[in-house]
Amino acid sequence: MIAKRHPVLVTGIRPADHRAMNSSIPYPAHVAALKPYVPGLPISAVAARSGLAADRIVKLASNENPLGASPRALAALSSAGIDLSRYPDSDCAALSDAIARFHDVPREWIVVGAGSESVLGNVAACLLEPGRSTSYAQYSFQAYVNAVQKLGAHSTVVASPDFTVDLEGLAGSILPSTSLVYVANPGNPTGTAVDPDALKSFLGRVPPHVVVLLDEAYVEFLPPDRRGDSVAWVREHANLVVTRTFSKAYGLAGLRVGYGIAQPGLADVMRRVRSPFTISEPAQVAAIAALEDQDFIARTVAATRQGRTALVEGLASMDCQCLESHTNFVLADVKGGADFARRLEQHGLIVRPVASYGLADWVRISIGTQPEIDRLLEVAGAGQPARG
Repeated sequence: MIAKRHPVLVTGIRPADHRAMNSSIPYPAHVAALKPYVPGLPISAVAARSGLAADRIVKLASNENPLGASPRALAALSSAGIDLSRYPDSDCAALSDAIARFHDVPREWIVVGAGSESVLGNVAACLLEPGRSTSYAQYSFQAYVNAVQKLGAHSTVVASPDFTVDLEGLAGSILPSTSLVYVANPGNPTGTAVDPDALKSFLGRVPPHVVVLLDEAYVEFLPPDRRGDSVAWVREHANLVVTRTFSKAYGLAGLRVGYGIAQPGLADVMRRVRSPFTISEPAQVAAIAALEDQDFIARTVAATRQGRTALVEGLASMDCQCLESHTNFVLADVKGGADFARRLEQHGLIVRPVASYGLADWVRISIGTQPEIDRLLEVAGAGQPARG
């Protein structure tokens, strides 16, 4: 925990990986300094390492939907008769139309990508280059960091002493070189959310030439009174892009579909830098059907809320602090994240250490089914010293 509130923690590019820099290939310094994104361990890898059968392994590391995929999406895929020898529609016209109808915005405001992370990268590619900079909060999603560094731009990281985005500090961090500001609501890996009125006020303070990317990958899990009307904010601010994903609440993580909503000027440039054919035909078909399956979303949110309560209460009984989460995961202080994760892995349970975010004592745990949560708590509790 940070003892004193400093608005700016870090600026610039991380130190280079000397193994890459010592190569005979002259990589640019900002590329050599990149660290690869490390996702949650796949079930197959843990099965191979532990000797356990794959069906005995529970993955609670990547914030996937424990209820599976949207049933309507699965039904649409099974009946679509897709010709895999043909390229998909690169413009994703039918999917863009469906998303536009869902949000009641013009189709030209929609930009799709292979997961919202690719949309984040497209926004950065539109705006950043050496000499330009971006701002984001401490403990922000690793994709922000990498998107900026790949382009040779600089980052200003604003302290988050309470693990929540400091909107005042973020506004104060904007420099003459700033072209892009990232805000995640709710955040990953923290799970915390910002007040919607404060967020609306913040958008009004950002200079019109600085783009704000509002990452709403987990927005479906926010209570309605905590969301704010981000689409209405896009109508008010030509420098705002809102990103969302089908990977979390809709359960389509394996198909990689995300999108951005922005006014035509920004959206057009985003489409120019996007790679062609990024969304497969099956992914487009499934996403269109998933949008129509709001009953599934309601069931997912209800099950997540119930499971999150059970997980937090169980961890609290072991004296593990959890941040208040508005997502389908919990960030928990287990007094040694890597050791905790290794111990659970021996029992076929995968959770996510977050030392790469500067949180070596913490782990991020996705909300699973009730039996999965019970199993995790049983294993975690077995390793606790006796109290009393």
